[in-house]
Amino acid sequence: MKKITLIVAMAQEATPLIAFFDLQPCETFTSKATCRAFAGQYKGLDISLVINGTDPHFQVECVGTESATIATYQALTHFQPDLLINAGTCGAFAEKGGEIGKVYIGERIRFFDHRIPMGDYEAYGDGNFLCPEAVTLAQKLRMPLATVCTGNSLDMSPTDAAILQQELVPVKEMEAAAVARVASLWGTPLITIKSITDLMDSNQTTAEEFMENLALASQNLKQSVIRVLDKIAEESHGTAL
Repeated sequence: MKKITLIVAMAQEATPLIAFFDLQPCETFTSKATCRAFAGQYKGLDISLVINGTDPHFQVECVGTESATIATYQALTHFQPDLLINAGTCGAFAEKGGEIGKVYIGERIRFFDHRIPMGDYEAYGDGNFLCPEAVTLAQKLRMPLATVCTGNSLDMSPTDAAILQQELVPVKEMEAAAVARVASLWGTPLITIKSITDLMDSNQTTAEEFMENLALASQNLKQSVIRVLDKIAEESHGTAL
């Protein structure tokens, strides 16, 4: 049975997925880790889902690369999946085709705020993780592709904006490149699915748009994850994507 693990940062993003796939909580990780796991089966697939969890001191969702790294490490160690899916929300530019609720699959994943202009450290900082399995899947499902750009700030400095604008179709979020870095060390294929909550070139603040559109984006994310898993189930007769 093909094993697939979803890495999802926020409970608000994960709840529709947990409900649809009827995933049940499973106690799998050390109590010192904030991440939480759920598991079940769907159309012959062994599905697990890991949420970053809640910070015990500030009582907010554990967003960002540090928590995503821990969650991915725990997920790969415990579930040993054949495929990782990082599902979540993102920002985008309207001038580059972004629309609230639109869902992209990442053809490439990079950091946009790891700037280390010092020889080979520069490329290391950028990351630049290619996702050939995701491109193949997106083409089959006729889903749009984007470069998924990861940073740890919700707002955006002029330098960040200039880096993002260099990409043909960029989406901005806070976890995917960390997930990709751990997945690459394990040699595990990764598909990233991102649904737009905010437009970085709109008149609203990012925080306002994010909260206003989180529910819609999460529902659209759910529908896209279902499409992806349906396609994987259809093709999972002992063959890779």
